[in-house]
Amino acid sequence: MAHESDSPGEHEHTITLRVDGRERRCTVDVRTTILDALRDRLGIYSPKKGCDHGQCGACTVLLDSRRIVSCLSLAVAHDGADVVTAAGIADDGPSHLPQAFVECDAFQCGYCTPGQICSAVGMFDEMAKGAPSHVTADLTQDPELTDDEIRERMSGNLCRCAAYPNIVEALRHVASGEGHCS
Repeated sequence: MAHESDSPGEHEHTITLRVDGRERRCTVDVRTTILDALRDRLGIYSPKKGCDHGQCGACTVLLDSRRIVSCLSLAVAHDGADVVTAAGIADDGPSHLPQAFVECDAFQCGYCTPGQICSAVGMFDEMAKGAPSHVTADLTQDPELTDDEIRERMSGNLCRCAAYPNIVEALRHVASGEGHCS
């Protein structure tokens, strides 16, 4: 249940976040991460708590249009920020991305899927801006979205069910604008 308060204590701070298009205020301890503020204070459960160490990517959200692992970012450091979760992407974003995950069977248990989807949106944005990755062969050209590029750019998002080939296929289909998965 969401706990919103405007009377901060000694080690608390009231912050405002725009989450999935809606302005939200909450009071958090200064050590509270964005993930914990979203889940524990605002009742937004799309970002998942996986490792809580920034290693699995289950908590990936878009913060001011850039993907981050929200378990490593302090909420008070991002007062006033715009946060988009997978729920916001499903509501207002490219509906073809979640649909591709379904059609390509790019999830099994589904636990990592919200983070995968947010990371994919960030990846497509980085590609559109021409940002290279570790596997980009020619740094003088805009990177081409190959399977190796997809794997590298999505490598911060783990899937315990090992649906990686289907995730790559789903993202390739979204990038190419193809119809259904094979």
